[in-house]
Amino acid sequence: MDAGTATTAQSRWRPRDAAPTLPGPYLLFLGDTTEPGFAKTAFGLSDWAGDKCVGEYCLPEATVSTGLKAMTPAEAYAAGARSMIIGVANPGGIVPASWLPAMVDALNAGLDLISGMHSPLASNLKMRHLADSLGRSLIDVRCPPANIPVGTGRKRTGKRLLTVGTDCALGKKYTALALARAFAERGLDCDFRATGQTGIMIAGSGIPIDAVVADFLAGAAEMLSPDADEDHWDVIEGQGSLFHPAYAGVSTGLLHGSQPDVIILCHQAGRQNILGLDQYALPSVEEAIELNLKLARRINPAVRCGGVSINTSHLAEPEADRLLDRESARLNLPAADPMRGGSRFAALVESCLAG
Repeated sequence: MDAGTATTAQSRWRPRDAAPTLPGPYLLFLGDTTEPGFAKTAFGLSDWAGDKCVGEYCLPEATVSTGLKAMTPAEAYAAGARSMIIGVANPGGIVPASWLPAMVDALNAGLDLISGMHSPLASNLKMRHLADSLGRSLIDVRCPPANIPVGTGRKRTGKRLLTVGTDCALGKKYTALALARAFAERGLDCDFRATGQTGIMIAGSGIPIDAVVADFLAGAAEMLSPDADEDHWDVIEGQGSLFHPAYAGVSTGLLHGSQPDVIILCHQAGRQNILGLDQYALPSVEEAIELNLKLARRINPAVRCGGVSINTSHLAEPEADRLLDRESARLNLPAADPMRGGSRFAALVESCLAG
């Protein structure tokens, strides 16, 4: 059964725009993941919606953990969980057959299933029939809205910040969330605009940009950040990288449609190659800033780089401090790790607002 047929069948499956409230609390499913970068959905939820997460569930092959308590679906249900979220964002967004028994266990334990994968849950006929028979829901959040227009490039009112990166899975979402929170703490009118499945799960709304047909990418980004008051900020979650062999098209469409006034370049300290594609070296931070600004100026000639966000989560604090100070001096831009906060992040925030 193809996805189009599944969504019109008599099923409890529903797209995200028909389910404004996800059933929580959540059990996070990490499958058999061994690469932390592919578990970014689980990490994002545990870090930014931890109060809604009761535990994690992994297959024996998994080597990645969020640090939450390990639970079976039955134990999670007894602890108050009402859904299991697939916390993995693997290449291609597929649900491997090896995960299906765990998903069946979750349904039998009384949990709904929530997915941000490209493969719709209800495209598995047996899974859909089981959910129907148990009165459980299969909820996909990677469903773009209908009637997305082609982008126009028209200048919109309001202010926009977009996080961009040297690669995937290195902090664009975390940076956008941290900046939006910092803007709000300063009393600014601000919205975090989610463009990926995890951001949508955290924020409760957004558009999964990588599920949009290519011709409509820029239009979807324009829908996501429409005209606003002159002092309103939309802080837009970036996706992919202009340098990624597979995902550069998504990044370009989002960059043009977002029409940013400010970009923040995100990078992970020490990463040298594209995640999952080791034969491709990452660009330098300077090269990434230059190309993003060059393409962004096509839509907004006044765009500027507000600074650099560097993921230093694997470094001890003294080493991270030295690296951030060194990069700031070298680039002549604020450099900070938003998750560490402090004066460096405050300087990054002020630089974003300085224009």
